[in-house]
Amino acid sequence: MSASTPSSRPAVTEREAREVAEAAREQHWRKPSFAKELFLGRFRLDLIHPHPLPADEAAQRGEEFLAKLRDFVETKVDGALIEREARIPDDVIDGLKELGAFGMKIATKYGGLGLTQVYYNKALALVGSASPAIGVLLSAHQSIGVPQPLKLFGTDEQRERFLPRCARTDISAFLLTEPDVGSDPARLATTAVPDGDDYVLDGVKLWTTNGVVADLLVVMARVPRSEGHRGGITAFVVETNSPGVTVENRNAFMGLRGIENGVTRFHQVRVPAANRVGEEGQGLKIALTTLNTGRLSLPASCVAAGKWCLKIAREWSAAREQWGKPVAHHEAVGSKISFIAATTFALEAVTDLASQMADEDRNDIRIEGALAKLYASEMAWLMADELVQIRGGRGFETAESLRARGERGVPAEQLLRDLRINRIFEGSTEIMHLLIAREAVDAHLTVAGDLIDPEKSLGDKAKAGANAGVFYAKWLPRLIAGPGQVPTSYGEFKHAVDLSGHLRYVERTARKLARSTFYGMTRWQGRMESKQGFLGRIVDIGAELFAMSAACVRAELLRSQDDHGREAYQLADVFCRQSRIRVEELFNRLWANTDDVDRTVVKGVLSGTYEWLEQGIVDPSTDGPWIADATPGPSRRENVHRPIR
Repeated sequence: MSASTPSSRPAVTEREAREVAEAAREQHWRKPSFAKELFLGRFRLDLIHPHPLPADEAAQRGEEFLAKLRDFVETKVDGALIEREARIPDDVIDGLKELGAFGMKIATKYGGLGLTQVYYNKALALVGSASPAIGVLLSAHQSIGVPQPLKLFGTDEQRERFLPRCARTDISAFLLTEPDVGSDPARLATTAVPDGDDYVLDGVKLWTTNGVVADLLVVMARVPRSEGHRGGITAFVVETNSPGVTVENRNAFMGLRGIENGVTRFHQVRVPAANRVGEEGQGLKIALTTLNTGRLSLPASCVAAGKWCLKIAREWSAAREQWGKPVAHHEAVGSKISFIAATTFALEAVTDLASQMADEDRNDIRIEGALAKLYASEMAWLMADELVQIRGGRGFETAESLRARGERGVPAEQLLRDLRINRIFEGSTEIMHLLIAREAVDAHLTVAGDLIDPEKSLGDKAKAGANAGVFYAKWLPRLIAGPGQVPTSYGEFKHAVDLSGHLRYVERTARKLARSTFYGMTRWQGRMESKQGFLGRIVDIGAELFAMSAACVRAELLRSQDDHGREAYQLADVFCRQSRIRVEELFNRLWANTDDVDRTVVKGVLSGTYEWLEQGIVDPSTDGPWIADATPGPSRRENVHRPIR
């Protein structure tokens, strides 16, 4: 295959796509995992309690930077201007560079600040509260952009060459998605064809956050298998100013109006082999490993959103009177405020705990990080929706309009728009359910996977059956009884407010969750993977149990530090009570649901059976293909790349 020959999009079966994703997974568990044990019915409180803490030196360095950053965002950042003009001013970006904000996660020896994950997330929460677009800019640059993949998989030479640039001057972006490729990377069409000491890139990438202003890109491309090349999806660092790189469009969205997100085309772009990150075929593994901690930046922004929702709800509900008393004193509104307060406490507990676990590196947090992303994105959206409801008509009105008629410009509707994408990017809720479910049942598939694989031989199935028999003979009896049935268990969490009962509930429910998972596997066997409704509810139960555990552990930490401990216990108690109601509803829906009839209706919709139901409207959509043409070739559009120097 010559360097000038474009490749067509590979035809991929469902099984092949699954095999590609499976090959990119971390196959082994070399470290303990609290969440993995939770899904197996084992409540390992010792893995998260006492709550881990950052080292004193790391905390001091982090607090000093937060103070500087707070001064900057309070004096230099105008969130309303960014929303109005749909662009972060260049002088703000330059100021962030001078402050070192682009190098928060980069080691000091490369010119970065060397902050821990905990303080990096606190910084993102702070700056994101001033402007969510800035939070996305910094996160896309460091959480998934060039710095993190190089930190984990780069060579010393690559780190020395690129990290100092990323720490102070250059903006980076991560390019994986394509116009017709989302969560199924096996169909990736962008190619990187070996040619001497270079690779030649051809293809189109979509939704390249930071791509419009980026100086450096991490690009995922498919290397064809050939003599001397194992091939596969591979990661490359690409200079955006390379000949053949064209930013063809700056995309606009319902929220996060200030982000620089675009469409990037590569045509015969020569990339030195020295810019390849890791080995050929390691691209997806690099992407997934990077996201293990990279996803934690999103919960940080959700924590910031919850804090702001609570502040506005408190101030507005005390000022606004209805029927002779502040609206906060009406139960219908008060329950919403309680939900916001309790959930914000829990989200901060989950984010800080997962972040500190990432810093310590004693535990495998691939499930914890994914649960934090999933849970925070869903709950933050609910909190923002409740805030809009509390504000009433003013919640639907823009801050600009409120200000124009003489009232406080509260951007509640903007928050709702900005948060909506969190349930989609860095793994949609549906994809996160499947990803976490796969990890949660890993132990079962390890011992019994061949039993439900139709392509395995009878000999393989027999061997798997023997292994499964040994595993389940030991595992199942342990799901019958545990500390959750002993009234004195977790007594150290019993003070003025008693949280011990909630932890006993978590322990009992973890065992129930494991039994339910096992029952689902025995009932559906090989069809289990298609039962996405069931798997999603299993994961959601696990997320609630993780959040309850984190909330209780955080409350005890604050109590032991004499830092609003009594109030923390109250918030943890209320959150756990609310969470337990959600858990019981989810358990009920494991077996009482409309999944089967839903599939029947879907078949009818797609076949046109219900097309009559669509009559009586006009469709305001413009003409055009559902998916834009991404055929490799030279760009025919103006390059809108806008480097900031």
